[in-house]
Amino acid sequence: MKLLIVGSVAVDTIDTPFGSVKRALGGSATYASVASSYFTKTGIVGVVGNDFEKKHINLLKKQGVDLDGLQVDPSGKTFHWSGYYEGDMNEAITRDTELNVFEKFNPVIPDAYKKTPFVMLGNIHPALQLNVLEQIKKPRMVLCDTMNFWITSAPQIVEQVFRKVDIICINDGEAKLFCNTSSLPKAAAELLKLGAKRVIIKKGAHGVNLYGKKSFFSLPAIPLTKVKDPTGAGDSFAGGTIGYLANCKTDTEDNYRRGLLNGTVLASYCVENFSCRKTVSLKKTDINKRVKMLKEFNRIPAMK
Repeated sequence: MKLLIVGSVAVDTIDTPFGSVKRALGGSATYASVASSYFTKTGIVGVVGNDFEKKHINLLKKQGVDLDGLQVDPSGKTFHWSGYYEGDMNEAITRDTELNVFEKFNPVIPDAYKKTPFVMLGNIHPALQLNVLEQIKKPRMVLCDTMNFWITSAPQIVEQVFRKVDIICINDGEAKLFCNTSSLPKAAAELLKLGAKRVIIKKGAHGVNLYGKKSFFSLPAIPLTKVKDPTGAGDSFAGGTIGYLANCKTDTEDNYRRGLLNGTVLASYCVENFSCRKTVSLKKTDINKRVKMLKEFNRIPAMK
């Protein structure tokens, strides 16, 4: 196995202007692992409760996701999030969050996972992210994700995580909040000073920026006419990006950019349906088709 993803496995109840689902498969580890599975062998570490349906297990296994690290806690129910989107669907509005067994989640990395070369730390408490890193033996690359809640409630621990990873994946608002600035380039520069090789700043429907110490790359989102549910887009992007990188022999700037291309494509498919319904039905030719399209969008002809 090349890639380990640690994060939440959940069931979601979601309403958007284009429909609704009840207790559909969700969670950061779920979305990310489905996306990464198109590029590399992926395993997840998470926890579910006694109500987690067999069909969800079967779906992940069919996708090729290794579930040896998925804990089943019979004492309670699975993490459940309920929310809805309105208008342009740029932001989810939470109705209810039931942490259930996820509240006491303690990531235990199976021995077979401890030498995994690529690691994605999904959006969980930063103290748990540090705990995961203590269990992994000399990974080649670590990508971490976070959210404004942890930046506000545990900024010092978030910084400790940032100092230990190779890629910081964060959205524009979170980057500005953490660095206390209104400038994205300044925020990226501050984050790079902590030691990461690259900083990825997600901008939702406005695309993504990739910052290195001596490099910069910007990629637009794919213009879609059909967006049903934005839930999981960021996790699908991160999973697709590091999944692609896990299949590369070298960590070059070109490969980072190709990773972003593929991550953006997986995110674009994710939002076209609820849960993982779209991303589990893809073929590699579907991904390649949109990668080619996105490259053409950004092609600059030779100057005369």
